[in-house]
Amino acid sequence: MSTRRDFIKISALGTAGVAVAGSALSLFDRSGLFAADDSTQASLKAVKRYPTYCEVCFWKCAGWTYTDAEGRIQKIIGNEDDPLCNGRLCPRGTGGIGMYYDPDRLKTPLIRVTRNGKQQFAEATWGEALDLVASRMKEIAEKYGPESMALFNHGSPGSHLGHMLKAFGSSNITAPSYAQCRGPREVGFVATFGAAVGSPEPTDIRNTKCLVLIGSHIGENMHNGQVQEMSDAIDNGAAIITVDPRFSTAASKSKYWLPIKPATDMALLLAWIHVLVYDDLYDKDYIRQYAFGFDQLKEHVKNMTPEWAYGITTIKPDVIRKTAWEMAKASPAVIVHPGRHVTWYGDDTQRSRAIAILNALLGSWGRRGGFYYKESASVPKYPYPPYPKPKWNWKDMMKDKYKFAALSVSNDFVEASTASYQGDHKIHGWLVAGTNLPLTMPGMPALKEAFDSLDFIAVVDTMPMEITGYADVILPECTYLERYDDLRKSPSREPTIALRMPAAKPKYDSKPAWWIAKKLGERLGLGEYFNYEDYSEVLDWQLKKIGTSLEEMQKKGVMNLERKYGPLYLAKGEDVKFNTNTGKIELYATDFAAEGFDPIPVYTKHEEPEKGYYRLIYGRTPPHTFSRTANNPNLTDLQKENHLWVNPKVAKLWDLRPGDKVWLKNQDDVVSEFPIKVRVTERIRWDSIYMVHGFGHSDKKLSRAYGKGASDSHLITNIKIDPLMGGTGMRSNFVTFLKEDPGKEVRS
Repeated sequence: MSTRRDFIKISALGTAGVAVAGSALSLFDRSGLFAADDSTQASLKAVKRYPTYCEVCFWKCAGWTYTDAEGRIQKIIGNEDDPLCNGRLCPRGTGGIGMYYDPDRLKTPLIRVTRNGKQQFAEATWGEALDLVASRMKEIAEKYGPESMALFNHGSPGSHLGHMLKAFGSSNITAPSYAQCRGPREVGFVATFGAAVGSPEPTDIRNTKCLVLIGSHIGENMHNGQVQEMSDAIDNGAAIITVDPRFSTAASKSKYWLPIKPATDMALLLAWIHVLVYDDLYDKDYIRQYAFGFDQLKEHVKNMTPEWAYGITTIKPDVIRKTAWEMAKASPAVIVHPGRHVTWYGDDTQRSRAIAILNALLGSWGRRGGFYYKESASVPKYPYPPYPKPKWNWKDMMKDKYKFAALSVSNDFVEASTASYQGDHKIHGWLVAGTNLPLTMPGMPALKEAFDSLDFIAVVDTMPMEITGYADVILPECTYLERYDDLRKSPSREPTIALRMPAAKPKYDSKPAWWIAKKLGERLGLGEYFNYEDYSEVLDWQLKKIGTSLEEMQKKGVMNLERKYGPLYLAKGEDVKFNTNTGKIELYATDFAAEGFDPIPVYTKHEEPEKGYYRLIYGRTPPHTFSRTANNPNLTDLQKENHLWVNPKVAKLWDLRPGDKVWLKNQDDVVSEFPIKVRVTERIRWDSIYMVHGFGHSDKKLSRAYGKGASDSHLITNIKIDPLMGGTGMRSNFVTFLKEDPGKEVRS
């Protein structure tokens, strides 16, 4: 059935230009850069390097991009002065060059048109495309107010487009990463310590004596600095405790692997708290000086013994006790890792609270080998006029729905964009930058309703991801190797800044996000907010304000600064006031209690699969970042598709063999669009199956990613909303196997 905005595949467009494909090795082979002949010295003299920081994941490691005599990008290596990577990049970082050479890149602006009754994309000039975006934004502003335009963003382009949207009069900006990833963690830790964890996490892994990982797959998610520090910790004899229904890479390096029954983590955490309290293992001096609510906590966990937890988690009582004692023995140099993707079962803020309470009892917050006090560089903002004050924003849209949401909740933006939305503040237009919503956000039916209801959608991306198929205008962004961006100011042990500059001119007819935002802003009458010709002017102004210059940073890439706000760790007995109601670490959350929520976490039994169904567990893989790298020619050489981990008992029951292809059907009869190959392994519990997220792309223009593996995102239709902050719990979905092609008629 045709809709107002049909999904359009870009397979028939953008075929012009040089098609340069292949692996990193083939790229090197085409160059004389490393040739062992008489031209070597001449080639080396022509080599140039340009500072950058990586855009392939949020860690943003600083590096150097090298070009040859012809100006072709040849390789990327780490910057040795960068404390986030120590000169070493992960496979994604070195493989980032594949983004630049990918022949499937978006090459020119595209505009949705209707020809002979069929919707399709037509190539356009930048002037035509930007004029259309600006005119549609003006129409929406005149009819509904500028606040009715919203931005969905992830990564660097969001800051530029967000600046433009705020100048336009809307602060309705959302990043799916808050509700879909780390939001509950931040709320749980703020309620306990008065401070969020942030990104990267300030975990002192290199100095820890015990590291506890609960569903945190260090080594597979390739958070570079943490992987390096975990290796150092293992070499130094640290005990690793991994809690996971799957024998992950981290589990293989662990002293203890606890193959927990999924959805029972809270019971284990509360039992650990019980052991620390009732075996008298907690840090008494730390708790006495800094904590509030210990007596209430002690009474709360009185009956939550390891024996109680065993009946829920399937983890034996002696293992629960041994691991609790292992943590206590290492205290305060112990980390119960807060994780990153923590949206699981709907009570995720409270589970993060339990993790925070454990760290408090162990005395690890603000202590060497636990959590250090991070610090970011202070960089002045480039001068521009004050933003106009919006008549309403996302807080008004949510009203009192999620009391503890510190940032906007992307699912609420989707709901407010649908025709069925009954609220006072409706969204009518979207800008989407650097986030592939169909493979990022759960709840595809609501997304499709929004796509069909919105007046206008413009997408800024480097690749023809699924989201581009729903756009009215597609604006091709150049890759991070071809542009200037904001200075990287990621918090770390010491303040640091890193520069990203272009190593080559943008390929095809792609443009940097700062340029797109500036040109749109000028068309909207907002030129005073973009008082520069090139973004390098902004960077040079900022750098001179902090005692350096663009010219100097082009040579150094990274500048490490002195700390201004105290040491990394608390001094023994230091008098500290925490940013909570009581000024203490709150084991009993007074803010939660005031709003009618449990002040101390409570175990709640969650849904379990029906007979013949298995809990869907998803995760990461070292070569890839979500769905954004599945077409990268360098990284697909490392992993082309995902596989379905199936326990041998289950495989025998279903007569499944390694390499068999199956379709997956979830509890709501949604069927995977593509089949996935079976991997039979003891490394997964019998009640669960596992697959890597980010595969199963449905746009044929992604020539290497199309149809490779299955998408977990499409199977996540049972979403458990965290009542405190709106996080989308996504691990209450269950699947069964279809061994025969179910046919298009039953696919969703």
